[in-house]
Amino acid sequence: MTASRTIALFPEASFGAALNCVGIAQELRRMGARPVFICHPGFSGVFAEYGFAEYQLGGGTESTTDWTGFIARHQSAFRQSPDRQLDSYVGPTWDAIVDTAIAVEMPLRQLLSSLKPDGIVLDNVVMFPAIANAGVPWIRVISCAETELPDPNVPPYLSGLGLADRDRWADFARRYEAVTAPAHKRFSAFLTECGLVPPPAASFLDPSPWLNLLLAPQIIRHDRAVPLDPERFVFLDGCVRQEADYQPPRFATRNDAPLVLTSFGSLGAMDVGLTKRMIEVFADLPCRFLVNGGPWSDEYSSVPDNVYVGSWFPQPSVVAQSSLFIHHGGNNSFCEALTFGVPSLVMPYCWDGHDNARRADETGVGRALDRYRWEPDGLAEAIRSLLADDAMKARLQRNAVGMQAHKGARRAAKGILDAVNRADAPRRAVG
Repeated sequence: MTASRTIALFPEASFGAALNCVGIAQELRRMGARPVFICHPGFSGVFAEYGFAEYQLGGGTESTTDWTGFIARHQSAFRQSPDRQLDSYVGPTWDAIVDTAIAVEMPLRQLLSSLKPDGIVLDNVVMFPAIANAGVPWIRVISCAETELPDPNVPPYLSGLGLADRDRWADFARRYEAVTAPAHKRFSAFLTECGLVPPPAASFLDPSPWLNLLLAPQIIRHDRAVPLDPERFVFLDGCVRQEADYQPPRFATRNDAPLVLTSFGSLGAMDVGLTKRMIEVFADLPCRFLVNGGPWSDEYSSVPDNVYVGSWFPQPSVVAQSSLFIHHGGNNSFCEALTFGVPSLVMPYCWDGHDNARRADETGVGRALDRYRWEPDGLAEAIRSLLADDAMKARLQRNAVGMQAHKGARRAAKGILDAVNRADAPRRAVG
């Protein structure tokens, strides 16, 4: 029954979620299904680049959030601790997310009515009533850190707190609930109007009754107090898309030196001043550096001989060739580093990046470094020490073998199709 299945994938308006879904869609296509993408404004062409049909939400989307502008307006918050970001960034972000969910409800309802998918994959942090009411199975993908799914043994979501900070968990959770309360109240009223039962306080999306997919690899996974039902909650141990092979450029010097990728995501790249300051440190290190400058690449008019700034890289292919990955803690980047056995230097600035930075430290798969409060000698030392840590590299390589054998994207696609087929079996029996 696979060949006739149309699976609509609806990732949030971030490249991490979008490209994670691309990996799943590639496997769905290999299995004979027809994956299609529902796009937020600004993401048209992203999925077509990989050969997938895409449908941009129209109509009422004029009031949805321009996330590039939103990040630019909130850049000052990224210098703050996760605790202080609750008021300056987390609260406003949830307000904007709720605004978007309300704005796209009618066009999304119309689009789903036209597409008539057999199943819907939702890689998001918020429920869309049109999906819950579509009459087909919906599968939740948790492509953020595992902390998004609460448990008494898991630190609070977005807190950046670790296991050693347990005495601070309850206070952060209380503050998080208070900060998100206005958005949650508004969202709950919206869900009720649409005939849905709202999730509990501080949560904006319940688990799917059909299937929930989590990226978190075993090496960084938390020991939960309440085990998750393995029939409904499947850990993918990463979920990496297939990209074209990448040939690094020839550098003027040091072409045999270790390759280091630096990428702070599509939105983090706008902090050009920070990246230029890092490049000054890179100039004196015995490495080759690839730096993702995003749309701001033209602002790097002069760089050292051992640095190349590009507007985009096929990241999985580059990470696989790298000796170190410097990133912002986005879960996609973190999981890609683990998939290919590469240590991470995590310099977070918001959201679950804080959680992944702490987890990299406490599980020994990398190091965390404050994004702004570092001195040149400190950054250089962090890079040198990670490149020289043979024990960490050996452990990461052993873990990478297991992750790659797990085939997370394929496991996700099979789980999605199995859920769709199970839901359809009673109807076929009656028919």
